[in-house]
Amino acid sequence: MVTFNKALAPKQSSTLPKLQEPRHFQLIEKTYQNNAKSDYTEKIRDLGNEFSYANNSNYYWSNPELSLLYGTPIYDAASTSQKLALNHLYWVGNYNHTAVSEATTSIYNMVTSGVFRAVGNYETLCRELDFETEQESYHIRTFQRIGFKTKMAIVGKTILGNSLYGKSEQDNSSWQKHLIPQPLREFFNSSQGTSPFGTYRDNTLSAIAKTMLRDKKQYYSQYLKDLEEKGEPIPAPSDGLGGRIGPRYWLKFFTIHWGTSPFMACQYYSMRYTANAILKNQEYPYVRYYRELEQKGEYIPTPTAVSYYHLMDEAFHTTISQTIAKEMYKDFPKPTAYEKFISGLIVYMTQCNLLSGLSGVLPGRCVADDPMLMLFYYKLLKSPLFGMETKEALDWMEKSFCQEHEGFHVGLKYHQSLLELMQRLFSRLDYQWKINREMSIMAAGGSISKALQNNLKTFKQFSQSVLNQET
Repeated sequence: MVTFNKALAPKQSSTLPKLQEPRHFQLIEKTYQNNAKSDYTEKIRDLGNEFSYANNSNYYWSNPELSLLYGTPIYDAASTSQKLALNHLYWVGNYNHTAVSEATTSIYNMVTSGVFRAVGNYETLCRELDFETEQESYHIRTFQRIGFKTKMAIVGKTILGNSLYGKSEQDNSSWQKHLIPQPLREFFNSSQGTSPFGTYRDNTLSAIAKTMLRDKKQYYSQYLKDLEEKGEPIPAPSDGLGGRIGPRYWLKFFTIHWGTSPFMACQYYSMRYTANAILKNQEYPYVRYYRELEQKGEYIPTPTAVSYYHLMDEAFHTTISQTIAKEMYKDFPKPTAYEKFISGLIVYMTQCNLLSGLSGVLPGRCVADDPMLMLFYYKLLKSPLFGMETKEALDWMEKSFCQEHEGFHVGLKYHQSLLELMQRLFSRLDYQWKINREMSIMAAGGSISKALQNNLKTFKQFSQSVLNQET
């Protein structure tokens, strides 16, 4: 029995006469119809409710390469039970991160649908976005339920959190060195938003956005209006993919744009596609594994099935992201020079902070290994799963982070696959900067030698910090 709101099922098509509808109107309506009729979300919900780690603990949930530390000296020396645990913890970490990112997506679905409703003639699209938001709530609960039970069974405490993709203090700074003069960098970074100076900075950025978009104020999202009436702040995610793009004051600034300008609302969906592509890049191997098991008539672990049905759900969401990002933005007047600059800045920051590196210890992560990730692995090696002492843990980490091994080549494979997906979309966006259309920063980050150089420096600082704290 369906328990989530199928009342959102399609009731009407666009108000445009059928013969006048652009192709993307038809595609949006078809996607909405198919999404509302599918039952993947119910399957995900039921699988989450029925999950038992004991019934799934003796099976790989994917091909082994989707495991924490795969291809490293640590992995090669691990026992069979440890390798199974690393395979399971990779799923947990990946979907914990996905849950946080989908919570952010739900917010921006509401922000942008407020703009599209204000424009008019996009009701089917808005109903699809509302429906997607409800679907995400079921995805999130299932990921969290499976993740919590698995972590408790393996390590006895929740050490993962969002640290697999968490950001350290120096993140989000490299792009500023190229685009923002030193005095302005100090202005932006010198104070938190809760201080008087931080509040002044936030208000200044908000005023700039609203002034530059004053001719679009009639489209200001009802969702943002409602928040302002309640005295609540502009939303800005601090975790997940959104949290890696930039500090919260920048995200608040961008949110105003996405919630005011119809063009910028469409531009947001190139960012949502980025999240869709990252997920597909890591999730499709689970789908292949599911199909292999199904064809052989073998047991399919519950998390593997969740991944399979989740990608089926997300396929509808990805179609919507691509359609808005590639086609629908053309429905509106060409972007102003200011809108082009802001949209270019957003994607540039995304390349620098989310897509600019390579990991040899976490397949699918396209950002350089940082102290937060090293801290996670350090805690993991000292947990009951491995039971290492400090020196032993640091020695194994040095071999895994700072010496070339198979894990780096697996990471490079996933990096190149994601790069192709990103270039396929952004090369079509004529308003974007050349460096963004070509994904040049991301392409340059696909280097094992650069990753090793980064890790040597980062690990030296990390290990010294650990030793200082424990002496």
